[in-house]
Amino acid sequence: MKLKIPEHIKNLIPYPPGKPIEELEREYGVSGSIKMASNENSLGPSPKAQAAIAKALQDLHRYPDGSCYYLAHKLAARLGVEREQLIFANGSDEILALLAEAFIQPGDEAISSHPSFLVYPKVTQAQGGINRGVPLRDMRHDLPAILNEITSRTRLIFLDNPNNPTGTIFSRMEFEDFLAQVPEQVVVVLDEAYWDFVEVGQQLDARSYINGDRPLVSLRTFSKAYGLAGLRIGYGLMNREIADCLNRVRPPFNVNSLAQIGAMAALDDDEHYTKTLAMTRDGIVWLGEQFRRLGLRPYPTQANFFLVELAGLDGQTFYKAMLRRGVIVRPMTAYGYPDFIRITAGTRAENRRLLAAAAEVLREGTA
Repeated sequence: MKLKIPEHIKNLIPYPPGKPIEELEREYGVSGSIKMASNENSLGPSPKAQAAIAKALQDLHRYPDGSCYYLAHKLAARLGVEREQLIFANGSDEILALLAEAFIQPGDEAISSHPSFLVYPKVTQAQGGINRGVPLRDMRHDLPAILNEITSRTRLIFLDNPNNPTGTIFSRMEFEDFLAQVPEQVVVVLDEAYWDFVEVGQQLDARSYINGDRPLVSLRTFSKAYGLAGLRIGYGLMNREIADCLNRVRPPFNVNSLAQIGAMAALDDDEHYTKTLAMTRDGIVWLGEQFRRLGLRPYPTQANFFLVELAGLDGQTFYKAMLRRGVIVRPMTAYGYPDFIRITAGTRAENRRLLAAAAEVLREGTA
């Protein structure tokens, strides 16, 4: 078979997914593992969402609402925006792909930081575009350097705030100064997947910018603070012109019925949301203190995860040693940080088990 596959597709490196917990346990001969590698909500989904989803199972023979009508109305009212300014998708990742499909033609360029979310250069390359990676500066987006990379071919700029994998943010003043200097034809994509975890007073309010003279798209998700990662539902906030453009390339029925129903119910569960934020903040503080006592270097973060520098140890080896103890963390080799791991803050019991396993690995020198 002689398939004619474009070079930019042949050279595309697939996103590296993690193995299922069950497969890792089989491979390493352990059981009862805890997963602290994928920035998920350890409390699980909202009880209200679970109840609403269970009630809706009888209607699975029906196609979902292709416009997310009721969810759009509910969220628009909560955010104080127009329903037509919202786009829903199969995770906010899909909106990244829609943006690239809508705005990137072969030879066009996008800009993202490095390291940053691995999907940005992938969606650009998938459209035949070129991604310009700008190194972080002090673990933060180097906004002046990004401005210097803009050319006449630049169509998109991807900024995750907080950044994944570092958990760092930029200030409102820094962002406004940056945005004012971006050419009017360049779309700035503000990926706010971890927005909920940012300290109050330091959060950007995308609603202040989406109707300005610079095109801006804000992306958020129900995967993290709302605990619905398995349902894959995210949304974008933007001006009507960009939303209309994305709706032209968006697949019909891209958000399944259970995701829509679960998201609507989760929005009403303030107790679960508040509990999630409190658990995460407490976990980040406690784990940071404990890792410093072990002689490692945890970095400050505004997300539900943080980076830990292993003081010269190899992250991949440390990861495997932790796996043998039933604790899954994320090595940062794919992000260009071979002696780092990324850890998600979990429940108190998970955090204590994680710390005990890490201390054992370091004590025995198995890393």
